[in-house]
Amino acid sequence: MGHDAPAPDLPLALVGREGRRRVVLSVDLAARRLGLRPGTPVAKAQALYPDLLFMDADPEGDRQGLEKLALWFQNRISPLVATDPPDGLVLNTTGADHLHGGERTMLINMIHRLSGAGFRAKAALAETWGAAHALARYGQASLTIVPQGDVASVLSDLPIEALRLPPRSIEGLIALGVSRIGPLAAMPRAPLTLRFGPDIARRLDQAFGRVNEAIIPIRPVDPVQVVRNFAEPIAAAETIARSIGKLVPVLCEKLDERGQGVRRLDLLLHRVDSRTEAVRVAMARPVRDIKCLTRLLCEKIETIDPGFGIERMVLIAALAEPMDRRQTASSLIEEEESDVSDLIDTLANRVGTHALYRFAAVESDLPERSFCRVPALAPEEAKDWPDHWPRPTRLLPRPEPVQAMAELPDQPPLFFIWRGVRRKVKCADGPERVFGEWWKDDTELTIARDYFRVEDTSGERFWLYRAGDGEHGDTGSQAWFLHGIFG
Repeated sequence: MGHDAPAPDLPLALVGREGRRRVVLSVDLAARRLGLRPGTPVAKAQALYPDLLFMDADPEGDRQGLEKLALWFQNRISPLVATDPPDGLVLNTTGADHLHGGERTMLINMIHRLSGAGFRAKAALAETWGAAHALARYGQASLTIVPQGDVASVLSDLPIEALRLPPRSIEGLIALGVSRIGPLAAMPRAPLTLRFGPDIARRLDQAFGRVNEAIIPIRPVDPVQVVRNFAEPIAAAETIARSIGKLVPVLCEKLDERGQGVRRLDLLLHRVDSRTEAVRVAMARPVRDIKCLTRLLCEKIETIDPGFGIERMVLIAALAEPMDRRQTASSLIEEEESDVSDLIDTLANRVGTHALYRFAAVESDLPERSFCRVPALAPEEAKDWPDHWPRPTRLLPRPEPVQAMAELPDQPPLFFIWRGVRRKVKCADGPERVFGEWWKDDTELTIARDYFRVEDTSGERFWLYRAGDGEHGDTGSQAWFLHGIFG
């Protein structure tokens, strides 16, 4: 939800329906500290906790997000990754942990990556899926590694909810006075099975490793691709271009069936000497235009070395995204907006996507942090640069030190020396005081700058600042810097 997200300390509950009742499906940490638990009727929760924030749950969105996260881990940690709904993932890292520095280092890196993405995560490593599931959700530590053979002793003191039992079975066991896994595991199996069914015995056996529990890994959707085999190897640029012209329409037709456009397109050319040439083109937006894609690929033909001939061509939509089927507006009713995406794609594939960008505003009073590079066709945001004080047309890559002299702390300099040239100040405006971002860095708690717009006797205008308030040493070095030039 970005900037619209509620404050972290505000208790939040997601609500949905269980049958005909509206109940709390999940709660955040602040709500859990109040004593609220999933399964509580909404009316009761509203009466007990009047300050509680309620929001409708989005199970389908949660499922899709969990699957995307599983695919991300599958590409970076282990090929065997499955979702563990509603809020977990299970990985089989056997044979993969040494690639990430060992078990503990691997788990620490996973938690840090999730934390950097805004997720609060716990991780547990054990011999069985059931044990890892229980410790990750009900263990005290944020990171747990269970030694070989210690699963039973570690699980014994955990609540029976950790066994993934049906709610009715949990309620029945609690009514009998059984709330922990250890006492439950010591009870005779036959009476439990007769009263609650086979779920309890099965979950206990899975957790303790007596019964295997298979992990069915998530499978990414196969990318759209088309293949063309040649009876005789080809090598001429014209023949390659002609073959590209036959592959692209078939690919676009398949993309249209999925309602997708391509953002990254790979052309693999298999040579008769078993070597493979590869061509990649990238687009700023999803594209399904045959002429555009054909032209972008054909522009790369000169980079292809056909060797003794190409016997097979494979065109793959390596990155595809949903694409709306938009109706073209009539020019009598509405003037069409100019579409520069084709030009952007052409330039980006010639000079590189890293060399094509635009600047966007960032919420910061410090000039060097008030902008960032974004893709050329990134969506516009409502943020804007501060306009209460004029800003220079050219901002230096980094402030350059100058020698300057001012009569009083709040007065502009009388002259300054920049790059060996002494410039006498004719007129000036300021100061504009800018403080450090203390909420980001403790070292900027007392930092201040005083900016001045000055004009020298030759008519050139500059943006200078003094590092500090001119009086207190803890606010800065009191040295002068040139930060920008007015056009």
